[in-house]
Order: sequence, then structure tokens, then C-alpha cells
Amino acid sequence: MFCRSAGRALRALVLLPLQPPARAAPLTARGQAACYGTSITSAKIQVNGVHLHYQQTGEGSHAVLLLPGMLGCGQTDFGPQLKSMNKQLFTVVAWDPRGYGKSIPPSRDFPPDFFERDAKDAVDLMQALKFKKFSLLGWSDGGITALIAAAKYPNLIHKLVVWGANASVTQEDVRIYNGIRDVSKWSEKVKKPLEELYGHKYFAATCEAWVDGISHFAENSDGNICQQLLPDIKCPTFIIHGEKDPLVPQAHAEYIHKHIKGSR
Repeated sequence: MFCRSAGRALRALVLLPLQPPARAAPLTARGQAACYGTSITSAKIQVNGVHLHYQQTGEGSHAVLLLPGMLGCGQTDFGPQLKSMNKQLFTVVAWDPRGYGKSIPPSRDFPPDFFERDAKDAVDLMQALKFKKFSLLGWSDGGITALIAAAKYPNLIHKLVVWGANASVTQEDVRIYNGIRDVSKWSEKVKKPLEELYGHKYFAATCEAWVDGISHFAENSDGNICQQLLPDIKCPTFIIHGEKDPLVPQAHAEYIHKHIKGSR
């Protein structure tokens, strides 16, 4: 079934059947940490040769990693979750993938394996933070990253929630992506926080590079990104799709649902 409200993602984490997770060890990040209010910690930690920025909140036994979409970071994409998720049930980590948010340097690039690279970075980040097992909430590109991580590192992932994700790129998708190549045409509501975060030049250049990078998948057989990995996902999985999603046609969510056994 397909849920039309992303707000149900958090409830899905609680309701999906699973053995209770082991309690995570205390955070022992290297470097100086800053606190936002009394509840959200912001820090960087070295992972795979780069310093990745993350935010962490909550003291629950169920660790959750939030994975942002294209050009996004923890604060731009998951501010409400960092503020409002149940901090007795969950320990919540929101990360900035390399080249996004405060995980700069390096500048963001899009080699053919950038989703696999992000998946490894994400998993290695959580292990560096001493979480033995954790769930993934992935949105858009972060949903693709989460699918790959759940398939490749099954022993580490409790549960999986993805929304706005796709396992392949069609020629119609490429047409849609090219429609957002020029950021000057974006709505002010969407554009403004990203320009404030990155500056116009980096924002515009990275968006163009993303369009080129993800469009290359359309040249693969069946436009494949990670289709072959979906049957390897064994954890409880919940798939959400926005009925009015302008970038990801619903057929992608239906494909993911069909190919992950037992997914909802």
C-alpha cells in the first residue's frame, strides 16, 4: 500500500515488526561539538577520508539515520524530525553527505558510483558513532542511498522507510530533471534556503552537475540505478509516495514495492 503522508513514516518505524534493537553506545565523536538549544548536537567526524557533518538528538534505544535528498542536508530536509521525533524512543542522526550542507570540503561530485559511495559513507558514519544497528529514513536521493545501504549491509539495518525514491532513470525522468537544471527558474520558497546555505554559484553549479550525473543512469540497461539490489533487502520496508510528486512518477514507488519482498 502507498501512504500519502510523509508524517506517517515515523509511526511506520514503530509499527514495522522487528526484534528490539540493542542499545546504542554513547556518542564519542572526534572534534568539537556545538549544541543547538539543549537537545540537538552538531559535530563533524572523519569518515572515509572526509569530515562528515551530522546532527544528533534523542536518547532512545532505536537509532535512526535521516538521509536527505539532492542538494539537501540534515537541517534543510529534516528540521521538523530533529525537533519533533520521540526522543525517548529514538536516537536520531541527520547527516550531510559529502559535498552537501556542512560536509564541505570536498565539493560535491557525481561519479558513476556516487550512490554507492554515499551508502558506504552513511553506514560507516553510523558505525563510527558506535551504533551497532539502525534504521534508515531516506528521502529522494537519500531514499536511493538507503535502498542500496539496506541491500548491501543487511546485518546493520533494522528497518527502512523511503519516499520519493527511484531504482532506475527513464528518458521521461531525464526530461523532468532537465526542467530543473536552471535554478533561476525554481520557486523562491525552494531556492532561497539553498542559496543561503551554499551561495548562488555553488548551488547552481551543483544542481547542473547533479542533472548530468543522474541522467547518465538512463544510458544503462533499463536505466538501472539499483534494481538488482532490491531483492536483497530483507528488513521491514515502508514505501511512501507523494501523489503530486513533480520529479518522481509513482511508477517508481510501485516498482520498488513489487521488488522488495514483504514491503508495504
